[in-house]
Amino acid sequence: MKTSNSLATLVMLVIAAMLTMYLGYYAWDTFQNPFSTTLAYQFTVNDSAPADGYIVRDELVLPGHSGILELSREEGEKVGANQVVARVYRNAKAQQDQAEIQRLQLEIELLQSAAAGGGEYLSAAKLDEEIITSMAQLRSCAASGGFTHLDRQVMQVKSTVLKREYTFGDNLSASDLTDRAAQLSQQIFQLRNQSSGAVTQVPAPVSGVFSSRVDGYETLLTAENVLSLTPSALDQLDGQGTRAPDSVPGKLITSNTWYFAAALPVDTAKRLTEGRTATVRFSGEFNQDVPMVVERISQEENGRCAVVFSSDRYLSQTTLLRQQTAELIFRSQSGLRVPKAALRMWTFSTEDGPEERMGVYVITGGRAEFKPVEILMAGSDFYVVRTVNAGKIAFRAGDQVIVNAVGLYPNMPL
Repeated sequence: MKTSNSLATLVMLVIAAMLTMYLGYYAWDTFQNPFSTTLAYQFTVNDSAPADGYIVRDELVLPGHSGILELSREEGEKVGANQVVARVYRNAKAQQDQAEIQRLQLEIELLQSAAAGGGEYLSAAKLDEEIITSMAQLRSCAASGGFTHLDRQVMQVKSTVLKREYTFGDNLSASDLTDRAAQLSQQIFQLRNQSSGAVTQVPAPVSGVFSSRVDGYETLLTAENVLSLTPSALDQLDGQGTRAPDSVPGKLITSNTWYFAAALPVDTAKRLTEGRTATVRFSGEFNQDVPMVVERISQEENGRCAVVFSSDRYLSQTTLLRQQTAELIFRSQSGLRVPKAALRMWTFSTEDGPEERMGVYVITGGRAEFKPVEILMAGSDFYVVRTVNAGKIAFRAGDQVIVNAVGLYPNMPL
């Protein structure tokens, strides 16, 4: 029993010693560092509300074709009526023949350029530099995952290499180059005969902006019905989209105006006015603040309203968007962010008597300098403020603000 009591006493003494050491260190640290500081930095606070909705456009789905589909237009590219948007090959052999024809056509152009004297290139060194640049661009494109332009970059590398070979290599005469071009033209003629009828071109029936994404909402959401949508109608659209068959080359967006339709709480909808502009912030790949016109605010339905926004900007950048979570920006306040504990009141004397001024203390030249500020917005543990003064005594981003301290006064030595 005595042994047990002795052990408990020893443990309590050890704990007491550790606690004493901790409190002693804290007191010493407070004495050595009588205040704490932080840096003021630029900060923006938004008065905003979330908005879940759908992107709506006039869209024409292109008909499907059996065979190997190869797109000839990029996402968001403008296409004129009757221009080719895709090619359909009967089999892999026809596709290979078409690729070979394109390669031979490029080579013929380069041969003709070299036969005419090499064009604007005055030295092989200049062509070598262009080859290196093209290869660097190709590597960057592949590394970043930008495969939309990859084919073009590959062709650029091939083109510059061939230019170098035909313009400065093998000491070929202009007659040799012309003969070579004639031989390649004959190969193209033979390949076209072989693949005759094996390649079908898909033209654009009307002008518009091309998109390869067909999601099934093209007929459910149109510019004609978007202004009559209700909150319940928007809810019913969830999950109604269907993926198009691989045989469908894509669609054409035929309208210049696109819409964003969302069901919003009544309190949020009341902050908007039909006919006026609102800022809609999109995220993800299309990270953009878009000024959009409030086209319509529907009647209230179970505490919500369907709100339709419209824009005629960024159409080519929004072709892949459909269901979106955006943010409505009603008001933004930009200023300097400081902890709430850093804000202090200073009483000073004037001819009319004592006055109080709100501000922060910053360290300037080893002294505590008081800089008056005005509160713009309050957060949970911070304020967004702006300076009251200008010139050298203005409060700026990067100032070292005193947060915790006792007995501060203007120009106090630190």
